[in-house]
Amino acid sequence: MCRSGCATQDHKSWGECARAANLRVAYCGIGGGDATAQNRWDSELSLYRAARAQGVQPDGTKRHQTEAALKASEAAGAAYGRDFSAAAAMPAGVESA
Repeated sequence: MCRSGCATQDHKSWGECARAANLRVAYCGIGGGDATAQNRWDSELSLYRAARAQGVQPDGTKRHQTEAALKASEAAGAAYGRDFSAAAAMPAGVESA
């Protein structure tokens, strides 16, 4: 009654064989999610937090929205946000604190 991958094939039941193999669940997210989706979500939120720490206000938390806001901020020399259209470029030589 062992698993097909059991090296000894001498266990009394499949459960005993599985316990002896020390099987582990690799990842079990909420609602059946997987590790790749969770890592992508965590990465998007980290990028969003980093943008907000720089004063940038992206239109959303999705990666493409955050990256667009960061690129617009870099191009204009001003933090993208609610009043971005009224913001002027920073003069050359001015360092941000």
